[in-house]
Amino acid sequence: MAKKQTAGRDNLGEFAPQFAALNDDVLFGEVWAKEDELSAHDRSMITISALISGGNLEQLPAHLNIGKQNGITKEEIVAMITHLAFYVGWPKAWSAFNLAKEIW
Repeated sequence: MAKKQTAGRDNLGEFAPQFAALNDDVLFGEVWAKEDELSAHDRSMITISALISGGNLEQLPAHLNIGKQNGITKEEIVAMITHLAFYVGWPKAWSAFNLAKEIW
């Protein structure tokens, strides 16, 4: 991720400052920045899969947008969600498709 993440501080900075700092500085500032280990594209694929698998749809639109910026194509997102449907559940896949089709 080339762009500095500020979503933690923007959304939770006053309410939960330590959590916001960990989100922005550690998760996005350190973990996501290690592109020598995993590309931003691959990290997005993994993150989107994890969010769908866990049914954590509130964060999914933001990560779908990040994934698209990181080069995930419509064909890749469709294939990924279809594949996940068989492992994590049809309803989760339907929900993810409804969000993904708004972005691609």
